[in-house]
Amino acid sequence: MKLATLRTAGGGTTAALATGANSYLALPVTDVGALLAQPQWRTIVEKAVAAGGNAIADPDFAPLLPRAGKVICCGLNYGDHIQEMGRDLPEYPTLFAKYADTLTGPADTIHIHGSSRVDWEAELAVVVGSELFGADEDEARKAIAGYTIANDVSMRDWQNRTLQWFQGKAFDRTTPVGQSC
Repeated sequence: MKLATLRTAGGGTTAALATGANSYLALPVTDVGALLAQPQWRTIVEKAVAAGGNAIADPDFAPLLPRAGKVICCGLNYGDHIQEMGRDLPEYPTLFAKYADTLTGPADTIHIHGSSRVDWEAELAVVVGSELFGADEDEARKAIAGYTIANDVSMRDWQNRTLQWFQGKAFDRTTPVGQSC
């Protein structure tokens, strides 16, 4: 099952299910995040498939989770990149956050303002479909709704001003996220 958030002709968005080559079925919720917030989201998708409905061809992909509750990123987790930066391998990876307004659709334009050292890293994004707290490995695995890709665009000149990475990684609309999970 591949889910996506699509922009609609009326200017809003809708969650959608991939049904084949570049074709999607609109679901009765505003976006993938709203869908995953419902405990029976899989049943909602199954009912929509059974009922048929509006097929959307040539979709315009919005950010997968336009109102993501949390975007937690893991840095210093790839040995070759750490050594490339001339740093020592850390005992633990570095976590940092992004806001929902940093996320964009996969084909959206990225506007860079005030940086002369823009860099990017392809990342695996894990979409968590239910709340987790103190979860063991099996509970965490069951909470995963899917995977997608993300492009972590960074303004390195801003990022390297302090030990905190936030200021170089939180520019609005600078994190394209894959079209579906």
